[in-house]
Amino acid sequence: MTPFLTGIRRKLSDHGQEHLLRFWGDLDDAQRSALRADIARIDFPLMDRLIEKWIRDEPAEEAFGSIQPVPLIPKVGAGTADSREALIAGEEALRAGRVGLFLVAGGQGTRLGFPGPKGSYPIGPVSKRSLFAFHAEKIRNLQARYGCTLPWYIMVSDTNEQATRAFFADNGFFGLSEADIVFLQQRMVPCVATDGRFMLAEPGRLAMNPNGHGGCIPAMVESGVIDDARKRGVDTLCYFQVDNWAVKVADPYFIGHHVMRNAEMSSKNHRKSEPREAVGVHCLCDGEYRVVEYTELDLYPQLLETDEDGCLRHAAGNPAIHILSTDFVERVFNSFDQFPWHRAFKKIPYIDETGRAVKPEEPNGYKFETFIFDALRFIKHDPVAFEIGRRGEYTPIKQFEGANSVVAAWDSMNAYWAEWLEAAGVRVERDAEGKVAVPIEISPAFALTKEEFIEKVRGREWPQNGPIAIGPDGGWIVPAAR
Repeated sequence: MTPFLTGIRRKLSDHGQEHLLRFWGDLDDAQRSALRADIARIDFPLMDRLIEKWIRDEPAEEAFGSIQPVPLIPKVGAGTADSREALIAGEEALRAGRVGLFLVAGGQGTRLGFPGPKGSYPIGPVSKRSLFAFHAEKIRNLQARYGCTLPWYIMVSDTNEQATRAFFADNGFFGLSEADIVFLQQRMVPCVATDGRFMLAEPGRLAMNPNGHGGCIPAMVESGVIDDARKRGVDTLCYFQVDNWAVKVADPYFIGHHVMRNAEMSSKNHRKSEPREAVGVHCLCDGEYRVVEYTELDLYPQLLETDEDGCLRHAAGNPAIHILSTDFVERVFNSFDQFPWHRAFKKIPYIDETGRAVKPEEPNGYKFETFIFDALRFIKHDPVAFEIGRRGEYTPIKQFEGANSVVAAWDSMNAYWAEWLEAAGVRVERDAEGKVAVPIEISPAFALTKEEFIEKVRGREWPQNGPIAIGPDGGWIVPAAR
């Protein structure tokens, strides 16, 4: 037995995980190298703590004496003094180069019936341009508008980093500077069986999962993103997730409220559509800013209550759109051992003692992850909670059909851009129920707002039937085959 193998076997034994080497003698050199790499990535003190707390000792649920709605900054009202002041402050921050973008893009398109990274999904209803392309076109528009550079930090996962990098390269980085796009990878953590032991996905690989979007905190610091941002003069990072095609990646109103209050972390909120909508709820728990995840709502039934008019008392849903200051990220990182973890009981494929692959029909193990919204409990100042509407801001894509789906996103695009067209005097074909009857697509590089669109299309001739689609350069888009 080599000294290395002796050392690693001793370490695994000390933590009750020596079974990970059960098949060592049957592995080839490449498989052994992969297994060593998986084991080297394990934070054993952290995993011991999670196993002790969440598996061996069932933790008591948190109890709060008071849960109150978070005070919201109202939706943007045209011409109001607060909106004008916020817009000026946000635009000044953009022009000064203080703003960077942070995208969470570690997911795969499996639930969409798509074989690649979710960000490469062809969401364009006419062009089939990808989610990544839509976000990049917003960035191009903003950079041209404000004469700034918006560095784009993209957090990928172990499973999709290579494919994501290749997709950007194959698409010429979507017209952006390669030097201003920085990829970073989040940590992975082992999946844990009900007996507290790590699981093997293959004889030479651990079953692992990404550490959640809260993992962006250590990822930003450890990968050098915070250092890179500071060198560029960036102190404000706009956080969003790849599956929301409609997100305003650097909303000057939102940025303005954040910088005017010298906030550490700010969040957008939308009104929940119904009590059990699958989004977290922003609230103040004993005065501390929290987001209660939708899977935990039954622990706090007051969050499901309605008033005498049938309206939710706690309606501030979480669309996963935040702003974080670079100093705040570093401060939270320095005390990340206090950051909360969540567990999920899942069906996890694994290798049994004989080396047989098992695909369980019932949940059989735990995945541990962190959520970025839990960083809100670390803020020291009053919260900046900014209310938004859904259309043109929040249309996440979790599956192909149904709620929060590709089909729902196409409907949202049609309804959103139809308003622009009709405001510009264009006739939009609708069915008997008033629903838009043709696909509509307007590149964000061409127009980010209705006002910009109306100004640019003044005097334009329009097709009498069929799809209406305008590309980044203002030309018509020829429908792509699906």
